[in-house]
Amino acid sequence: MATTKKDLYVGVDKHRWWKEAIVYQIYPASFLDTNGDGWGDVPGITQKLDYLKDLGVDVVWVSPIYKSPQADMGYDIADYEDIDPSYGTLADVDNLIVELKKRDMKLVMDLVVNHTSEEHAWFLDSRASKTSSKRDWYIWKPAKYDSAGNRQPPNNWAQILGEANSAWTWDETTQEYYLSLFTPEQPDLNWENPAVRAAVHDVLRFWLDRGCSGFRMDVINLISKVQSFPDAEVIVKDNTYQPGDKYYANGPRLHEWLKEINHEVLSKYDTLTVGEMPFVRSEDEIIRVVGAESKELNMIFSFDIVDIDNAPNDFRLSLQDWDARDLKRIISRLQRLMLERDGWNSLFIENHDQPRSVSRYTDDSDEWREYGAKLLALMQSTLAGTLYVYQGEEIGMRNVPASWGEEEYKDIESINFFAKYRKLYPHNPEKQALAREIIQRKARDNARTPVQWSASPHAGFTSPSSTPWMRVNEDYPTTNVDAQISNPTPSPGTLSVHAFWRRALSNRKKHAGVFVYGDFQMLDFEHDKVVAYKRWSADEAFVVVLNFSGEGVSWDGLGGVKVKKWVAGNYDERELEGRSVDGGVELRAWEGLLGVCE
Repeated sequence: MATTKKDLYVGVDKHRWWKEAIVYQIYPASFLDTNGDGWGDVPGITQKLDYLKDLGVDVVWVSPIYKSPQADMGYDIADYEDIDPSYGTLADVDNLIVELKKRDMKLVMDLVVNHTSEEHAWFLDSRASKTSSKRDWYIWKPAKYDSAGNRQPPNNWAQILGEANSAWTWDETTQEYYLSLFTPEQPDLNWENPAVRAAVHDVLRFWLDRGCSGFRMDVINLISKVQSFPDAEVIVKDNTYQPGDKYYANGPRLHEWLKEINHEVLSKYDTLTVGEMPFVRSEDEIIRVVGAESKELNMIFSFDIVDIDNAPNDFRLSLQDWDARDLKRIISRLQRLMLERDGWNSLFIENHDQPRSVSRYTDDSDEWREYGAKLLALMQSTLAGTLYVYQGEEIGMRNVPASWGEEEYKDIESINFFAKYRKLYPHNPEKQALAREIIQRKARDNARTPVQWSASPHAGFTSPSSTPWMRVNEDYPTTNVDAQISNPTPSPGTLSVHAFWRRALSNRKKHAGVFVYGDFQMLDFEHDKVVAYKRWSADEAFVVVLNFSGEGVSWDGLGGVKVKKWVAGNYDERELEGRSVDGGVELRAWEGLLGVCE
C-alpha cells in the first residue's frame, strides 16, 4: 500500500524532541524572589527546577530577563546581551543552564526584536540626529498637518497597548515621528535595513552559544511593514486611531527574513522555535511558516482560542459570548490543518498576555474551580502539538477578585484602558463599570500575580517582611503548591489540580504516539456544550469528552466510536468502573472524561 503524508506524520522520521517536549513558561518577576526585594529572580527559577522536573517539564521558557527600564515588564530591551539587575546576573543564567542540563532540561529565551527599548544604545544613537549612522535602524517619518495646520502622526494606526493613542511618537529633538506600535518607550526596528538583521542574528548566536536551546519570538510577524504606511480602515467607532495590523502584520518580506534567520543561524543549531504571531488568519500563511519544508520556524502561537471572547472588529480588551461550537471549530481546524499539510501546532490557552484560563473558559468559583482546571488540563494534554503550560496553571490559579481597585492593576495596557474610558465616558457610570468588568476578565495582570507556593505570607513568593511588586491573589491560603503536593488526593477518588496535571503530562509522554503524533477527529460539531474528539495511532485509540457548561448534559454524540472503558476523569474516578460505555453519556457540570476505544 502506498505511504501517504498522513502516515509519515505519525512515522518515526517525523519525531522531534521539541514536538514531544512539555514547555513551562516562567514570568520571572512573579515566579520566586530569593533576595527579598519583592521581585522574582533567576536564582528563584533555579531553586524550583526539581519541582518542575517532577511535574513533567522538559523545557523552561523564561520571559525577558534582559537589561530593561521595565516600561513593559522587560519587553522593552535596553541590552540583549546583559541581564537586568532585578533578575540577577549573566552568571546566574549560566548556572541556570548548567542546572537545567543536569536534569536533562532545556532553556528557551524570549526574543524581542520587533522593537527595542528607547534606552537601547541603538535608539539613543538613532534619535541623536537625522544624520546619525543608526538613523535608519528605526522607522522615522515626518509629520502630517491637517487643514487647520495642526501636526498629526504619519497615519492613523492605533497603539497596540494603548488603543486610544497613536502608534507614532513625536521626537522634539529631530522633529520627526518614530513608529512605536506598543508603547512610546518601545520604538520599532527597521528590518528593511540589513545591518539591523545582522545585529539580530548576532543576538541569537550569543544565546545559543551560551547554551540556550531556542527562542520564543515575540510578535515576530510584525517585523515587516507595508512601506507606504497607509491609513487603516476605520472600523472602531469612538476611536481616533484604528487597528493597523493589515499593514504591519505578516508584511511583504516576513518570510524572506524568517528564512534568512533560519539559514544564517537556526539551521546550525538544534533548536525549538515558536513565533508569537497575532493577526494571522490564513491557513496558507501559517503553513508558510511552520510547514515541514518551510525552513522558517518549528511552530507559531495561533491566537484563535485566546481571541474567542473578543468582540468582532474590536480590540483585545472587549467581550463577546461563545460556546462549545466555537471552540470545536477552532480546535478541529488547527488539528486537521497540521495533519493534512505537514505542519506543527503549539498548544496553549494561558500565558503572561492572557487572563487565567480557569476563569476565562470555565467557572472559577470555589465550587467549580478545580473541576474546570482539570477539564482544561485533560483537553490540552490530549491534543496534538507542543504543549505550553504557564506558571500557576498547574494548580488552577485564577483571575484577581472583582473587588480589587484600579490601583492594583500594574500593566501598561490596563492603565491605558482605564484612561481611555475615563476620557471617552467621564460621566457615564455604566461605561465605567463595563471597563472594570473587561479589565477584571481580560487584563494581562490576571496572569502576573505572584505564584502561590504556600500558605505563608505573600504565598511564599518573597520573604514575609518584603512587599511583592504586585499584590498576591487572596485565595493563596487554600490554593497553593504546597497544599496540593502534600495532599494529592484531597478526597477519595479525586486528584488535586497539580496531581491531575502531573499524571496528564506523564500519560501524554507514555502515549505520545497518539496524543502528540496521532490522528484526530472532532465529534458532534453542533452540540453547544460538549467538546469531544477521538485520537488514534496504529496501536491504540482514545476518546475525550468535555462538558464546557455549568449544568448536567445528556450527550449522545459518540456516533460510531466505541468506548471500551473510561480511564480518567475530573470527578471521583472510583465511579468510572461503573460508567456506561454504550449509547449516551451523562455528564455533570464541567465534567471531562478520557476513554479507551475498542
